[in-house]
Amino acid sequence: MAFKVVVSQNAETHQIELEDTKALNGLVIGEEFDGGIVGLDGYTLKITGGSDKNGFTMKKDVSGTRRIKSLLTGGVGYHPKADGVKRRKTVRGNTIAEDIVQVNTVVTEAGSKSIAEILGAGEEEEE
Repeated sequence: MAFKVVVSQNAETHQIELEDTKALNGLVIGEEFDGGIVGLDGYTLKITGGSDKNGFTMKKDVSGTRRIKSLLTGGVGYHPKADGVKRRKTVRGNTIAEDIVQVNTVVTEAGSKSIAEILGAGEEEEE
């Protein structure tokens, strides 16, 4: 199964697919890591969220890698149509594990090259 890292910088978003997830396992939402792990040398990325193999979103308030049913009034995982509406929804914990298939990140420190140049150079070498 392909593991996706979504990198956002200003108005641009790039998606990177990885085969090995062991480097990111154990990281928590809000932590920063070196972009060299995902092929972005010189960049520092901050984890903002993600989702697991069944589509359940990661929630910062839930510790660990577990999946729970939580009563939500809004925010990540549930957007009510009217004020005061609550709903019990399943959400995933804030720690990256083997079940996570997508991790959302933002750039906190940029490298010397742009992300498009780095990813574009990789695509030209493959052809």
